Amino acid sequence: MIELKTRAEIERMHVTGRFVAEVLTEVGELADVGVNLMDLEHHVRGMIKRRGAESCYWDYAPSFGEGPFRNVICLSVNDAVLHGLPHDYVLRDGDVLTADLAVTIDGWAADSARTVIVGTPAEEDLRIIRATEEALEAAIGAALAGNRLGDISAAIGAVARDYDYPVNTQFGGHGIGRTMHEDLHVSNTGTAGRGMKLKPGLTLALEPWFARTTDRIVFDPDGWTIRSADGSRTAHSEHTVAITDGDALVLTRRESESNK
Repeated sequence: MIELKTRAEIERMHVTGRFVAEVLTEVGELADVGVNLMDLEHHVRGMIKRRGAESCYWDYAPSFGEGPFRNVICLSVNDAVLHGLPHDYVLRDGDVLTADLAVTIDGWAADSARTVIVGTPAEEDLRIIRATEEALEAAIGAALAGNRLGDISAAIGAVARDYDYPVNTQFGGHGIGRTMHEDLHVSNTGTAGRGMKLKPGLTLALEPWFARTTDRIVFDPDGWTIRSADGSRTAHSEHTVAITDGDALVLTRRESESNK
């Protein structure tokens, strides 16, 4: 069932979104050569506890995972792109790190992800991160009342084609609100003018993610961490947005993005 949110409910989601943005900003600043992924996990646990928020990941047990998930943030390195299980790994110079976080505050969820480079960046890694960020902005630009769901997917897919990156359609964006995952799957490629008409009050998590040279994925033995099938590096950008009578409202925008 698709639930349209009131302005007051969207503002409550915005409160959660601001906190998610704050956490991801800190994670990006802390991610450095020599830092253990579990140090980042425990730092985020502390932030969530102090804020009185609740992790959407802890005890998360979907059909595709070997659950329950017993961490509060997904941390994916290099060829890993989704559902990275934090573990005893020390970040190295040039690593690509994706941090993905979803929490609820007072019963309302927000979900966001960003990819950063640890230490010395390689141009090809900067390029794929830039592609996901541009695809996300294109998706947000297409998230207008009266447009169709396929317009969002087509906008993401167009950026992927411009950069010559293949697109996986197994995992993409989704509805969000009272829980992390609500009805509607938002594919990262599609046909404009197709799908459900977008209406004010609809809230979505939009999340383009690409691997350099494949659209196929494999799962780690942990049952969670998803990697590119050929080992090529990956990137992932995500925001929670609300459809309004005008431009989409980005509920998880970081301060560093405020001028976009």
